Amino acid sequence: MKDTPAPVRHSVSTWQQPLPPPASATRTALVDDLTNRILASGPARLRVGVDGLTAAGKTSLGHELAQRVAAAGRPVLRASLDDFKRPWSERHQYDRTSGPGYYRNAFDLSAIRTLLLEPAGPAGSGACVLCLRDPLTQRAHTDVVTPSPPDAVLIVDGVFAFRPELDDLWDYRIWVEVAAELSVRRGVARDGDREGVAAAEALHRDRYLAAQRVYLAEADPLSRVDAIVDNTDFARPRLLST
Repeated sequence: MKDTPAPVRHSVSTWQQPLPPPASATRTALVDDLTNRILASGPARLRVGVDGLTAAGKTSLGHELAQRVAAAGRPVLRASLDDFKRPWSERHQYDRTSGPGYYRNAFDLSAIRTLLLEPAGPAGSGACVLCLRDPLTQRAHTDVVTPSPPDAVLIVDGVFAFRPELDDLWDYRIWVEVAAELSVRRGVARDGDREGVAAAEALHRDRYLAAQRVYLAEADPLSRVDAIVDNTDFARPRLLST
C-alpha cells in the first residue's frame, strides 16, 4: 500500500449512509483480499459492482473497498444505484410499488449505462455523472460531472446491478450474501424509525424482497460474479468460493 492515498470522489447525493465502524481483523483481511483481487484486474479504469439483497451490507463494503483502493494509490469514484432512480413525479406512468414493478421500473437503466458506467470504462470519456437524481430532494444532478482518471476505479453499490441491461459493463462483480429473512430484519431496523415498523416490514418483504426474487430467477446474477461475501456476521464475513 502507498503512504499517500489517492482521492475518493463521492456522489453529491444527500442520501448518504455513514462510513462503517472500525473493522475487525477478520473483516479487514477480507476487504484487503478483495482489494488485491480488484487491483489485479488491470491498471486501466475499472468498474466494480457490489450487489446483493437490500440491507445486506453493500454500501458499507463499497465504502471499505473505496478506502483500501485509494490507499493503494488508485483514484476512486464512489456511486450508488439508489441515485439513479426514476423520479417519483412519473410514478403514475408505471408500476414501481409491487415487487416485479420495482425491479422492472424503479431504475433509469439508460442513464446508468450512458452517464455512469460507459464513461468510467477503459475506453470511456472519463466524464462521469455519479448522481442522476437525489432520492430525497428529487433534484437532478446531471450537470455535476466528475472526471475519471485513466487508472480510476469506480465502485458502485446497488440492487440489481448485474441485470442483463447492465451486466456487460462491469469489470469486477461482488455479491454480498445474507439470508432473505436477515435482509428483512436489517431493513426494518434501518428504516423502521422513518417508515414505522409495520410499514417498513411490508416495504422490505412485499416490495424489495419480492423484487429480488424476480431478479434472481430471471437474471441469475450469482452465476457470473467474481466473489461472494457471506455478510451474515459483519465482524466475521467469509469469502465464499465462486
